Amino acid sequence: MTNNSACCTGHNPTPGAVEQVNKKSCPEETLDDLAATFKILGEPVRIKILHALSISNLCVCDLSDLLGMTHSAISHQLRILRTARMVRFKKDGRRAIYSLNDKHVEIIMQTALAHMQGDGCEIPQGDK
Repeated sequence: MTNNSACCTGHNPTPGAVEQVNKKSCPEETLDDLAATFKILGEPVRIKILHALSISNLCVCDLSDLLGMTHSAISHQLRILRTARMVRFKKDGRRAIYSLNDKHVEIIMQTALAHMQGDGCEIPQGDK
C-alpha cells in the first residue's frame, strides 16, 4: 500500500536536521520583520505601485493617473511603503519623485513575478 500523505506518518524527526536549521536560522525578530514586509506587500495597490516604480520613477500625480486613484489614496499607500523602506522620494521643485528604495526591492518584485509567471514579465533595466 502506497502512502500519498503530505504528512509524516508518525513523529520521527530527521537526526540533526532541526539543529542544523536552528544554527543557520535568522533571529525570530528578523523573521517577524520579514512577515510584516510580506503583509505590506499583500495589498494589491502597493504591488501595483512598486511594479510601476520598478519601470520608472514617478510622482504622486503619475501614479494617481496610472492607477485611477486619488492623490490622497496614493499618498497613503506611499507613506506605508516609505515606512517599510520600500520606496523613497526626492524633491524636484514642488514635485516629489518616487523610486524604489534600493535594488533589493526591485529584486523582490522580479523574483516574485518570476515565481508567479514562470519567468516573470520583462522589466526594463536601466531606463530610469
